[in-house]
Amino acid sequence: MKIYTKTGDDGSTGLYGGTRTRKDDLRVEAYGSVDEANAAIGLARAFVDDVDLDKLLASLQHALFDVGADLATPAEAAQRAHLTLIDEADVAVLERSIDRHDAELEPLRQFIVPGGHVASAALHQARAVVRRAERTVVRLASDGVEVNAALQRYLNRLSDLLFVLARLVNARHGVSEARLLVQRRQRGG
Repeated sequence: MKIYTKTGDDGSTGLYGGTRTRKDDLRVEAYGSVDEANAAIGLARAFVDDVDLDKLLASLQHALFDVGADLATPAEAAQRAHLTLIDEADVAVLERSIDRHDAELEPLRQFIVPGGHVASAALHQARAVVRRAERTVVRLASDGVEVNAALQRYLNRLSDLLFVLARLVNARHGVSEARLLVQRRQRGG
């Protein structure tokens, strides 16, 4: 199987189900952002030195394939019957993971600047990409495209989980959040 097909050279791409659409279509932007988030989580995994955290991140990557497939499949496509759709149980799994990991952390009292340990910085990058994907999915739904409501909640919780995990990595590596706190800029002349 060749990697290139040349079918997208005209600026179009195929959705799951055979429909073709422009590559700048909002649906393509949505699942493209999900793909980018998946890659960002993969980058974070390259820096994570905790086996359990790596397993969690791997499971999130697999779930993002389901999210992307859902977004790439129009509501009327027969192929939807073959998808594994994100549901409220998946959202609940993320919420339990957020609560479990957040319990290890000091309460957050102020915004922090993303950074610290390299794995934490990568998780913050992944979080920001997931937030963009979420915004794009919201726009897609606002434009009248039928969107799985649980998928939208899933992306929201996923970004929250990535934020908590970024903090957790810093805490476990002894990176002080005080060093990362947002300080008021001094205005000078």
